[in-house]
Parts: sequence; C-alpha cells; structure tokens
Amino acid sequence: MARKRIREEEEAAIDMTPMLDIVFIMLIFFIVTTSFVKEAGIEVNKPTAVNQTKHKNANVFIAVNGNGEVWLDKKKIDIERVTAKLEKLLAEQPTDVIFIQADKEATHSNVVKVMDAIKAAGVDQISIAAAKG
Repeated sequence: MARKRIREEEEAAIDMTPMLDIVFIMLIFFIVTTSFVKEAGIEVNKPTAVNQTKHKNANVFIAVNGNGEVWLDKKKIDIERVTAKLEKLLAEQPTDVIFIQADKEATHSNVVKVMDAIKAAGVDQISIAAAKG
C-alpha cells in the first residue's frame, strides 16, 4: 500500500523546467530586441511647422536651447564634445538619423555647429524637431 501512494505522488508532480526555459528565452529575446531612446534632457520651445514628417526610429536627441547650451543624453555638454559623445553613443546603439531639438531662440550658428559635429560623427541624416503648427 505504501508503494502505491509513492507512485501516485510521483505521477502528480508537475515538472516546471520546460516552462522556466521558455520564460528565460523570452526574456533574453525582449532584452536583445529592445531599443533605448537617448533623450536630450531638457524641454525647448520648438518652432512650429505645417509640413512635418514623423520618424519611427527616434533614438538619439540633441537639444540646443536659447542660451546656446547643448544637451545630449540628459547631460549638458560643450559643442566641441558633441562628436566624441555621439561616437560613443553610436557604438552602443547604431542609428541612421539624429534629431535636433532647437529652441526658437537658439542661434543659427549653434545649430549649424551641432549639425557639423553630427556629420563628423558619421551620421548623414539629421532631422530638426518642430511643433505642429
């Protein structure tokens, strides 16, 4: 009689190993396929535009405010260091396009300097963010 109970208990046990394997495989899949957005870190008053194009793969944002400050990855950086910082970010997560969020009051020369730094980092597509108008 004791042997019969032991066999019943063994048959009733559920093996959790296959389910855990599937959960870990799904977790690895989601970690590998996730893309992380590198935000500028500040809010700027963007100029308005009537004709806009939305990009789905918005990964890296650079903000230029009215005081001439440049923000990348939630940190204020010098314009001279934009190229080096971008090269580091692009090594971690490559992207085809960089987005500039320029304030209405930002000077044209500062925005052009940032654009030159982006080109020097090896990115040819640059988009300027604008508010709907």
